[in-house]
Amino acid sequence: MNQRERLALGAQILNKAKEFGATLVGIASVEDLKRAPSFTVAPQMPEYSGVGAREEKKHAVRAGEVVWPEGARSVVVIAYAHPEEQPELDHWHGQLNPPGNKKLIATLNALRDWLKETAGLNGVNLPYHVEKGGIFLKDAAVLAGLGCLGKNNLLLTPEYGSRVRLRALTLDIELQPTGPLSFDPCAPCDGYCKQACPQNSFAEQLYSEEKYGRAELPGRNGNYSRVACNQQMKIDEETAELCAVEGAEPVKITKYCRCCEFACPVGRGR
Repeated sequence: MNQRERLALGAQILNKAKEFGATLVGIASVEDLKRAPSFTVAPQMPEYSGVGAREEKKHAVRAGEVVWPEGARSVVVIAYAHPEEQPELDHWHGQLNPPGNKKLIATLNALRDWLKETAGLNGVNLPYHVEKGGIFLKDAAVLAGLGCLGKNNLLLTPEYGSRVRLRALTLDIELQPTGPLSFDPCAPCDGYCKQACPQNSFAEQLYSEEKYGRAELPGRNGNYSRVACNQQMKIDEETAELCAVEGAEPVKITKYCRCCEFACPVGRGR
């Protein structure tokens, strides 16, 4: 496949992903991602076993180290908008995926099948968590041109702020990346997200450029605490209410904290 054909395929992928349900979509290079902040810093950080992570590892690798699917050369990153007025998209019914995540999975499955049928390409719909075989989605989204990393340690998109959820699909072909963007609304911001956090997850600097070898750190300057954030997630799980579900047994519905998302003015009112 020549360069013109690759560019045409990339454009088709962007269009098809939206046709299948993605709100935003972009393409990143696997080689670029291997040098991205989280991919180089996370393996040096203390091991994390909080909400969503599992203690046993699928592969014999360091904590935070990504295991790429064989032959992966490009990553298609999609976002699905989770606006404040549709909180049900983010609700966990027991251990079942929330509706928004189901939509992301279905979109990538449809895109993967379409690529196999039309172009003979092999795609892998990645799990969400790195500990379960996924990748660092925020870095991938930044390099794919969806937005930038905000002071709240979340992806910040021009259209929807941080009120999006992400998934990714790897492909065994080198495609033209669609990012990054020249976009950073956080630089002049007073930090509404930090003020809104119920656990003060941004209260102190925990990581330094001297120790980790680069300036791009959790919370942008190394002040985001996964441990403090996880404490709130555990509280959310413990206080989840038992609710009736049509056609099934009552189940606990967990509504995880989104204070830092909702406090951000970027993309508000979409």
